[in-house]
Amino acid sequence: MTIPVAVQDVPQEAREEVRRESLPRLPVQPAAVNDAQAALPAVLARHQAGQANGADEANEVDDPDIVPLSGEVFGALINLSGRRRFTSQRLVLYAVLGAQGVEGATATAREALALFRGAHATLLKRSNELPGVFCPELEEVYFGTTGGDTRITGFADLAGRALNAIDDKLKAAPTLLEQLVKETTPLLAVLNQITGVYEEQSKKHARLMRNQLRTIMTDIETIAREAKMVAFNARIVAARSGQAGREFSVVAGVLSNITGEIDELVKAALSGAAA
Repeated sequence: MTIPVAVQDVPQEAREEVRRESLPRLPVQPAAVNDAQAALPAVLARHQAGQANGADEANEVDDPDIVPLSGEVFGALINLSGRRRFTSQRLVLYAVLGAQGVEGATATAREALALFRGAHATLLKRSNELPGVFCPELEEVYFGTTGGDTRITGFADLAGRALNAIDDKLKAAPTLLEQLVKETTPLLAVLNQITGVYEEQSKKHARLMRNQLRTIMTDIETIAREAKMVAFNARIVAARSGQAGREFSVVAGVLSNITGEIDELVKAALSGAAA
């Protein structure tokens, strides 16, 4: 049975997604922190424990709504969200092609549906690799008034029923396929909104890590300044001690050189954090 739904009935976004599949893809560069910053969590945790709330930057560092995640994690979250969007459009297009009798089209649509469901489940479930729904903004877009989870799972169920009807050549197939096509554009808007939340959280997290890094570097700078003063006083004492203080003077000189190197490292780190 051939179902009278033309490829032209499929939203332009779906056709564009499938067209872009054949294009070479560059690796996604997450907007979150870099790998070097990702190695800081243990140091940051110890540092935060001794900090009091103060200026605006400190308040952002201690913001309980921000979960410290690595750039690698944010990259995975954004990629999964994008995969969910792409596969939703792909499965609709191939469902239409399957309804028109194109061989293997429904099998391709089922593969896309499995990827769609898998990406959604992975994004929602907390695991050792991914945090699940980790912030109030995601709670709202998935389970609040937007009803993202309900819309996504409902779309997947509808797609499964439509594909079964097409394969079994049921009379309900045209109606189910029409409903699936109509749901595509509203679903895409929801998926884009959710992806936007992940991207905003990535940027927020990057600001958090930069602020934490600046705070730590400022503290190190203060310690280095105090150490330099100690080294200076030690040189004075060594000079007054004559021959007996010569070795002590060498040690004080080494300490002074070390604090100078620390100053340069701090300046470089602060310059990078401000970029």
